[in-house]
Amino acid sequence: MTTKTNKQDPYQALRYREFNVFLLLRFAMVFAWSMQFIVIEWEVYSLTKNPLSLGLIGLMEVIPAVSMALFAGHMVDQREKKGLLVKCILGFSVISFGLFLLTWPKVIGGWSTDAILYSIYFLVFLGGLVRAFLGPTIFSLLSLIVPKKVYPNAATWSSSVWQIGSVLGPAIAGFSINYIGVHWSMCSVFACSLFALIALSQISKKPILNPKIGEPIMESLKEGLKFVFNNKTILGVLSLDMVAVLFGGAVALLPVFAQDILKVGPEGFGVLRAAPAVGAFITMMISAYVPLYKKAGIKLLGAIFVFGLSIILFGVSTIFWVSVVALFLSGLADGISVVIRQTILQLKTPDHMRGRVAAVNSMFVGSSNELGAFESGLTAKLMGTVVSVVFGGSMTLLTVLGFGIKSPTFRNLDLRKDMEDHQNME
Repeated sequence: MTTKTNKQDPYQALRYREFNVFLLLRFAMVFAWSMQFIVIEWEVYSLTKNPLSLGLIGLMEVIPAVSMALFAGHMVDQREKKGLLVKCILGFSVISFGLFLLTWPKVIGGWSTDAILYSIYFLVFLGGLVRAFLGPTIFSLLSLIVPKKVYPNAATWSSSVWQIGSVLGPAIAGFSINYIGVHWSMCSVFACSLFALIALSQISKKPILNPKIGEPIMESLKEGLKFVFNNKTILGVLSLDMVAVLFGGAVALLPVFAQDILKVGPEGFGVLRAAPAVGAFITMMISAYVPLYKKAGIKLLGAIFVFGLSIILFGVSTIFWVSVVALFLSGLADGISVVIRQTILQLKTPDHMRGRVAAVNSMFVGSSNELGAFESGLTAKLMGTVVSVVFGGSMTLLTVLGFGIKSPTFRNLDLRKDMEDHQNME
């Protein structure tokens, strides 16, 4: 498809049919994955009443995701992307169906609590293996669907859809648990994965752009790591976001707040999870019209600083609506951070290294969500839930301040020249 577009057109990427299909399948997968994670959290905490058990869910997923990330990045750069994505979605479907069975009383009626718990942890572990390949594959496929000059706009829409799915999934999970129960909520997750497979069938196979097909794996991994660690902008944005997400993982403790502190039950839990979704939706609308690439460094630092403040506010609040507002602000700020980070990665990553760079990104940032959940669960066990959340938000603020002071180059980062270079590509 050849389309004459204006470089200031906020819907530039949406004029490509396959990109619209890509957004649908990405939303379906992010929505399903995040909804599944929250349903599991609710079920596990209901079984154990132990905040540390929530942290273990994140740990079970992050161990395989991190340990396999670099190998997955190498494989993604060596293989055809659509075929790999089909395998990833099929793997997720099998796992979600397994969790559907583990929440069915007719199946697990005679099982002990420990047997159910360990089975859930095992499937979460397998999910971590799938996720190691899923992120780099989706990141690489995006660059093959639209021309280079559309990358910045495509990255904005893709990041926004990811953000919406990642917070709307948990929000719907809260309401779903209340109205149809854990078991049928997991059935909904399985249905979403099947929808993603159907959508993927509408995208054609893409060429492999890596000129080093068959390259020894160690050389490939070394090249990918060297590129990331030598690129100060990419390394900086990954490091900053990793620490912020690691210590700002208060949302992992939402079942505790909903059940034991705010005492609002599953319906209130759904409202709490929906609050960041509203903030993320506003981010999506703003980022399509207002360029975030101008003075990107200071905007990113500011967004993460606001994120840290909102987490602290949420931690100290005992009033339901104040907690909702705090989570809304966290979603708004986190959405800005995600859009800027993904724009930087799309602009500054060569086509033949997208799988490996995305794999390193998943190690730094993607997995820090689960590590953050573990950190929150562990510190909640040691310090108490409220102190744990305030501690995490405070560490996020200190990280942003330290990074901003010590890295004036990053603070002054502006992506306008990169945007112009890509917009001029034919």
